[in-house]
Amino acid sequence: MIALKEIKSNPENNNKIEKPSLKRIGNFIKEARLSREQSVEELASDLKIGSHQLKAIEEGNEEELPEKVFVKAMVRRISQKLKLDTEFIMNEFNTERKEVKIEEIVEEVSKKSHKSRRSKNLNPARSLIFILISGLLGLIASSLIFNLFSDSSQNQTPKQELLKKTK
Repeated sequence: MIALKEIKSNPENNNKIEKPSLKRIGNFIKEARLSREQSVEELASDLKIGSHQLKAIEEGNEEELPEKVFVKAMVRRISQKLKLDTEFIMNEFNTERKEVKIEEIVEEVSKKSHKSRRSKNLNPARSLIFILISGLLGLIASSLIFNLFSDSSQNQTPKQELLKKTK
């Protein structure tokens, strides 16, 4: 099985990434067909599709093709016939990515790395503040509890005194 994993850049504008398209898949199909030394007419005849349709797929010329659902079926049959990685090709066909400028990607990555650096710097400070507040609350709570028990123990009269008072 052959897999299409190369990313081609748009020669007209070097700062953009070309979105996966029928043209990209068509080039892959054409290369596979040529490597098997088959003509467009032979492959089209084997698949029982028009040679003009196969040529349009290879050239990525969507204007000369029927609706997308039919093109999708043809691409699947062609890739199976050429013994290509059909699942990969269909995923590429189904994936529509918008054109993205490389500067936008770089800016997004730098923003995320800046945020993560800032949050990493705040984490030790937050931890220290949390520990100090917890310790202070624990100290206050333990002193209150200690005072309650010491007051109640001073107010208690021994059992013997209680027995004398009741007699």
